[in-house]
Amino acid sequence: KVGVSADDAVIYEQIENFNIKWVRPASLRDDVQKVQDKFWVKITEIQEEKKRKVESLRHGDELASGVLEMVKVYVATKRALSIGDKMAGRHGNKGVIAKIMPEEDMPFLEDGTSLDILLNPLGVPSRMNVGQILETHLGWTAKVLGFNAITPVFDGAIEDDIQKLTVEANELMSKRAAELEESKQPPPYDEFFVNVPPALKTQLYDGRTGEPFDQTATIGYIYMMKLHHLVDDKIHARATGPYSLITQQPLGGKARTGGQRFGEM
Repeated sequence: KVGVSADDAVIYEQIENFNIKWVRPASLRDDVQKVQDKFWVKITEIQEEKKRKVESLRHGDELASGVLEMVKVYVATKRALSIGDKMAGRHGNKGVIAKIMPEEDMPFLEDGTSLDILLNPLGVPSRMNVGQILETHLGWTAKVLGFNAITPVFDGAIEDDIQKLTVEANELMSKRAAELEESKQPPPYDEFFVNVPPALKTQLYDGRTGEPFDQTATIGYIYMMKLHHLVDDKIHARATGPYSLITQQPLGGKARTGGQRFGEM
């Protein structure tokens, strides 16, 4: 009979070497086998984890000579975006924040919806990452039509798909605007009512003057991520400081109070 002993090690050994023929009557053997298959895996995992933890406690960490104990403290800080911080989209379209404006000074659409972020158009032709343009268009139609777009690599939406969706989104938006006008209800704050022309570029208005801009712009929804290159960590100045013994030039880098290289390019 398994499990009679008071010693855990003996019980583990009995279960490990358990033979299904020990079970009587034979009709119960299938059920017992299922229970053993289910729980023995978990027991082994727990034993392995315990063994690993005990081993790490016994072994300890290798410390430098003269160091008795090392304490590592991680401090999580939440930082608001500031000028000079780095951001990126999903297509290698990275860049640095040049200016942060009040919401009322940002360019706005015909219906008064102000933009969240403006990207420099020079970031498209040289890098040839047209994916960001397609993402902008698809994001706009997905927002209007109320769906999430999943675009696997090499199998995402193509231009024709986006063009069809844009027509569909424009029709839906016109219909929704007409319904609101008929019921004399104010439009919800999280909806916007601007049809996108076939060229997929929209007229924007200057937030400071209210005048329309000379050129139309591509408007839509994209993912933008904050990268771990924050200006607060990188900002650095030096008056006088350490010099290299060999070259007699200032050292480099913030950590060594180094100088700023001012070379070619």
